[in-house]
Amino acid sequence: MDIAGSAALVTGAASGLGAATAAALAARGATVYGLDLDKAVAAAGPLPEGVRLLAADVTDEDQVREALAAIDADGAELRLAVNCAGIAPSARILGRKGPHDLDLFRAVLNVNLLGTFNVMRLAAEAIARHDADEHGQRGLVVNTASIAAFEGQVGQIAYAASKAGVAGMTVTAARDLAQFGIRVVTIAPGIVDTPMMAGFGEDVRAGLAASVTFPQRLARPEEYARLVTMIAEHDYLNGETIRMDGALRMSAR
Repeated sequence: MDIAGSAALVTGAASGLGAATAAALAARGATVYGLDLDKAVAAAGPLPEGVRLLAADVTDEDQVREALAAIDADGAELRLAVNCAGIAPSARILGRKGPHDLDLFRAVLNVNLLGTFNVMRLAAEAIARHDADEHGQRGLVVNTASIAAFEGQVGQIAYAASKAGVAGMTVTAARDLAQFGIRVVTIAPGIVDTPMMAGFGEDVRAGLAASVTFPQRLARPEEYARLVTMIAEHDYLNGETIRMDGALRMSAR
């Protein structure tokens, strides 16, 4: 697909993977509409040219529909949706304070899995309204899982379950949306140097980097964004979950 001249929807776009992806797509000529929560949008710094932030909760159907309506109102044709929004609290199934809080587990699945599905289904509806190209293509949805979907560590039960769900949707979603000319690909990042990592000390960050097979460093958000652009431009990638992890296979801790 041709990124230039297309409209793209990116969730979690105020920081981290989403912000890097929005900037990369805009640099390639896309008009980018970034979704994030009210507080995150208000706190966001200067935006790259071609990026507009909209306040919306990915788990709320009405708010996502309003964002999509704003794209339509601008006369833009949505061709690409990238789901980066997510949360990653840590808790064990059974800890010192008792069993895992059920509301916490539900919240993680609500944002990471239901939120991804909500945006995917509504974005697909919007993409399907536009004309296909000469190859029958209309667009692409990129979702974000994690290598925790396959090798979740201690304390990641909710996060691992939510990301395994995202990875598990990939082939079925690609098959469901094939008739509309919409591809679906999932990226499963390893340890990425995002704002969620900022709270860790340098010794912890160095230890995490050393656990990566090669290169022994944390991934950069820009590398995730570059992979999104590669997937968009590679029309034969579909129904696949791609690990971006430096060959890391996570241990139990």
